[in-house]
Amino acid sequence: MITKMNHVCVYVLNQESAYEFYVNKLGFKVHTDVPMGEGMRWLTVTAPEQPGLEITLMPIRDGMMFTKETAEQMRNLVKSGTFGFGVFECDDIYATYEELKNNGVEFTKAPKQEFYGIEALFKDDSGNWFSLGQKNK
Repeated sequence: MITKMNHVCVYVLNQESAYEFYVNKLGFKVHTDVPMGEGMRWLTVTAPEQPGLEITLMPIRDGMMFTKETAEQMRNLVKSGTFGFGVFECDDIYATYEELKNNGVEFTKAPKQEFYGIEALFKDDSGNWFSLGQKNK
């Protein structure tokens, strides 16, 4: 029986700039940052209140998982915001929205009441888009 998920992958165009974005702009904590050889690096971050779920910031590189052509296609999909997405949750969306904007996060949708709660949208530095939500009480 599966009991939980402990890692998810977000494909990024550049691990250094992804580190900057996720740690310094979103306020995530680095869980693991180790070299893996051949220029590879295992970099995971966690939301401060969810340390058991690591987000692997995985670069799109030719070789290990992707052919040169596939890697290029993946980079284009990520850049265009059509490949990955995620949903983050917060307790006070208006305060979190202002905090993240002040940290340099660019939002594509300001907080707006939806049927499921209040939602704002932003993209990371690679092009992945995320929903920031506060559930209806």
